Amino acid sequence: MALKVKTVSQSTEKWADNTGRASERFATETAASAESWAQNTAAAADNYGQAITAPGIKDRFRRGVAKAGAAKFKRKIEDVARDRFAPGVAAAVTDYQSNVEPFLSTIAALNLSPRKPKGDPANYRRVEEVGRALNAKRLALLGVGGSSAK
Repeated sequence: MALKVKTVSQSTEKWADNTGRASERFATETAASAESWAQNTAAAADNYGQAITAPGIKDRFRRGVAKAGAAKFKRKIEDVARDRFAPGVAAAVTDYQSNVEPFLSTIAALNLSPRKPKGDPANYRRVEEVGRALNAKRLALLGVGGSSAK
């Protein structure tokens, strides 16, 4: 006996109707699960490492991108992301400020080697000094010991 299944259009209509009304519940329940999310996500570090190094992962990633396609990417930008971009930026201001501050302070505290005439290869050392300091700060913030050597 064959199973009775809704048509694709009926299923899609029901899904869109129900999920479209669930934003408040989504926000409340998701916010309430923040602690368990953090614990479970941190506990999944080994799984994450295995997943991103699994055999064939690059090809699977490439095929996924090809399947989604540029047209879907463009459509989602136009239909969803454009209207959410500005509110997302506004919601991220304090995060940006607290995350960029250690790096700007690191740069401000540097005493770079003297600048040489334009085109002098020694000027690249100044770039390297900044890069090393920023990488060391990044690693320190991540709780990783050592510095970005040589």
